[in-house]
Amino acid sequence: MKNEQDMLADFARYLQLDQGLAKNTRLGYCRDVETLFAWLNDHHEALPETPGAIESFLQDQAAAGKAVQSQIRLVASLRKFYRFAMHRHLVQHDPMTLVDAPKATHHLPDVLSVAEVQQVLAQPDTGKKLGIRDRAILETLYATGMRVSELTHLQLSQLHLDLALVQVIGKGDRERLVPIGDDAINWLTRYLHDERGNYVKGREETVFLNFRGGQLSRQSVWKMIKKYVAAAGIQKDVTPHTLRHSFATHLLENGADLRVVQELLGHADIVTTQIYTHISKTRLLDVYAQYHPRYH
Repeated sequence: MKNEQDMLADFARYLQLDQGLAKNTRLGYCRDVETLFAWLNDHHEALPETPGAIESFLQDQAAAGKAVQSQIRLVASLRKFYRFAMHRHLVQHDPMTLVDAPKATHHLPDVLSVAEVQQVLAQPDTGKKLGIRDRAILETLYATGMRVSELTHLQLSQLHLDLALVQVIGKGDRERLVPIGDDAINWLTRYLHDERGNYVKGREETVFLNFRGGQLSRQSVWKMIKKYVAAAGIQKDVTPHTLRHSFATHLLENGADLRVVQELLGHADIVTTQIYTHISKTRLLDVYAQYHPRYH
């Protein structure tokens, strides 16, 4: 049998060429399989073909404090890996057909109110270095609802500001056209005309650059969002998708059709989009409880 590194390399190629998965998704699957390999080495186990060892591994991950959503993703990664292993005849039996994933806890993501979003957008000091860039990033994320990874890979050719549209390339290289509002266009235009040229090197086509002229990382954008949310005095659980969640929720609260929101977010399945209807219903209940005279 191939060694682990060869298997991982083959698995990564399979995910890219056969499955057509995005880079970050491929990396996540491979990291999960590496975690299994490390556990097997610690326990002197060969690649298992029965569910017992897999279930012990998953139990150890849960006991170590791995979040339920991470455990669910881990099971999904191992299912994908064993389908690959069966296809390549690396194993004769797929133990994952007998392994259940833990039940998801439907934790609703924190969203910012419209007023809170406005506070966050106003935080960058546009008189300082990279301030206009930061404002343009925040405005673009909220105006389009794009993922942070989609924003960091955004190219100049994807901006159609004269048409108030952005061409977004999402998971699986699926493309979608998303409208963008006047405020975001204004800040993007200021950034492109007044600030980006200070950092760009050569023919770099990536829209948002770091101070060295390279592509921003997802982590740096996440840290930036957290910094400005904290500066606005907002105490909420911030994730890289905070502005994306807020974008979707505010659209639904103002009467947008769920299918339209699904298209704007680039969700392949409307079930993924439906979590935002729960958030909006929660908001409706809060408003009802606060303002209805006969509630209390």
